[in-house]
Amino acid sequence: MKQLLNLFSLSWCCVFFSLTATAQNEWPRSLMAPDGAILTLYQPQPDSFRNNILHYRSAFSLLEKGKTNPEFGMFLAVATVETDRDDRLVTLLSVKIPDLKLPDDPDAARINQLKATLEAGIPGLDPVIPLDELLSDLDMETGEKKLSQGLNNEAPRIFFATRPSILVVIDGEPRIQLNNDFGMEAVVNTPYTILRHGNGWYLYGGRHWYFALSPSGPFSYSRTAPGDLLKVQAAIDGADSAVGSHTDTAREGADIIADIIVSTKPAELIQSQGDPLYSSIAGTGLLYVSNSNNDIFVDIASRQFFVLLAGRWFRSDSLTGGWVYAPADSLPDDFAKIPEGSPKDNVLASVAGTAAAREAVVDAQIPQTARIDRKTATVQVTYDGDPKFADIRGTHMQYALNSPETVIRYRNHFYCVDNGVWFVADSPFGPWAACTVRPEEVDLIPPDCPVYTVKYVYIYDVTPDYIYMGYTPGYLDNFVYGPTVVYGTGFYYQPWWGTFYYPRPWTWGFNMWYNPWYGWCFGYDLGLDWFNAGIGWGWGFWASGWWGPRIYRPPYVWHHFRGHGLYERDIRRVENINHNDNIYRFRRDVVSRPVPDRIVTDKRGNIFRRDGQGNWQQRDGRQWKNMNSNPGSSIPNLNRQEQSRERGIMRIQNFQQQRGGSPGGGFPRPASPAVTRPGKRGG
Repeated sequence: MKQLLNLFSLSWCCVFFSLTATAQNEWPRSLMAPDGAILTLYQPQPDSFRNNILHYRSAFSLLEKGKTNPEFGMFLAVATVETDRDDRLVTLLSVKIPDLKLPDDPDAARINQLKATLEAGIPGLDPVIPLDELLSDLDMETGEKKLSQGLNNEAPRIFFATRPSILVVIDGEPRIQLNNDFGMEAVVNTPYTILRHGNGWYLYGGRHWYFALSPSGPFSYSRTAPGDLLKVQAAIDGADSAVGSHTDTAREGADIIADIIVSTKPAELIQSQGDPLYSSIAGTGLLYVSNSNNDIFVDIASRQFFVLLAGRWFRSDSLTGGWVYAPADSLPDDFAKIPEGSPKDNVLASVAGTAAAREAVVDAQIPQTARIDRKTATVQVTYDGDPKFADIRGTHMQYALNSPETVIRYRNHFYCVDNGVWFVADSPFGPWAACTVRPEEVDLIPPDCPVYTVKYVYIYDVTPDYIYMGYTPGYLDNFVYGPTVVYGTGFYYQPWWGTFYYPRPWTWGFNMWYNPWYGWCFGYDLGLDWFNAGIGWGWGFWASGWWGPRIYRPPYVWHHFRGHGLYERDIRRVENINHNDNIYRFRRDVVSRPVPDRIVTDKRGNIFRRDGQGNWQQRDGRQWKNMNSNPGSSIPNLNRQEQSRERGIMRIQNFQQQRGGSPGGGFPRPASPAVTRPGKRGG
């Protein structure tokens, strides 16, 4: 009975949250003016979004006290917002109204009164805009594109296999250290579990053991493993189960014995299940490899192969080698003709000129914001011995070589970026305080520097108690590069070796794949049980290195999803069961928080509405006039706006479907995950 009551309570909480989220998203919203007039505000229409400032316009109606026929007008607003990229919501925190038009009431005093009413009243409505609707309406051309110049697009080594295979990457030549917990030597410069036993080496992954005479292979399947490796296996399986579990029944129980490919240099693996099978894409001259989980295409006209890896296209005359970079805006025209809802529409975000690519570029420029408490904000910075710094090319700054944190020396100060927050100190050891101004040369950091991503962490505003900060997805290695987004800089960064091993962010080796709601995911052939989860060697998912800032990691738990018209295909990808793309959620110093009438406005102040039959009408004085028979009207532009909005709604449905419900629902989030600070590799 107690379990039943708990289940009922949990279900009611989910229903309540769903209703609350829906209520917050509903438009129109109403305000009452001091004289009793009722202001009805319609859905905000964004014009620009930069940093944490949203410029938008909105239609409104004014119903004077004692009257029955409202007046319609429009206003321009400049809003300070808080963005929650996890729940895909944008909240208006404060609003200024620089302009308001009310054709039937030109009285300046009345206009100023209405402005004051809106500025004071809108934040109290707790207004929320779905981020995906915002993306569909915006057309952003900002400096984010300029920031990500000079990325490395040289092809890594690309292996092709026709049998089930796993690429095991090692960060340079294998480095061996003793693990005291198990009394064995292990390769520590890899996220994979490779142990010495006797005269050989054992690799554990996919619930199987593989054996080789060298830590870099070649490995072959081992039906049995020495008995003292069983305690290691139990510890790894237990750690993996604590982090997450498979939800893909198609993969579970398959008992796949994989071929092992080891690389000590940047590499990627593409594979098919047997010899490649080719299927056509309707309306195009393209074929795709249908028995592969990779995005492999053949352009019939040029007879060339194309593959998409980490958001970058590579082409070759053969699947077995000779791959060279192909810019997203130089692909054959047929790539842009891939239909949404087709089996390969997921690549559209990486094809220049498509709506999916435009939305991905806009999304990559929208920050995750937070309000940082200046009194409680803190960071711990450690070094492997005395601090050692190296010059940052093209700047007067230096970065710490022998720290797992990102520490920058500039002039007479030291700066640290930790989980999206800037800190400053007079000494490399602290004490550290929340920073109010970041170094002025940060934007000059080149992408071949390991601390490149800190240029995407911003300081927006400062008050005596709080600092408003934010980061765009570039901090998480999602970069705008020309007309599309890519993952990683493409550069290899030398790790730190001393008493400790500090890895640097990687681009290649994990078949990174873009999803518009979850960001970048591991490829299909990588599961959680191929990585050690931090049980005494390697780095796991909760320590710095490998995949960007501490706590953020690319998604890692299998999840089954089918979309609604966009990214329609049956997807089995490694995704994040905790949906943790917002690294501010784990900071203790962060202070957080269908429309019945579709009425819109243009930039000239004209008011339009769409009736239940899909007809557009324009407000003329105190009445609505049908526009459909009016030559040269604004109907084409209005229809484009509606198509963008409907596309945004479809994106929201897809996102909620992946999350398992309404915004805020779906997968549980850990309240306070443990973050392990680096320790000596001996134990």
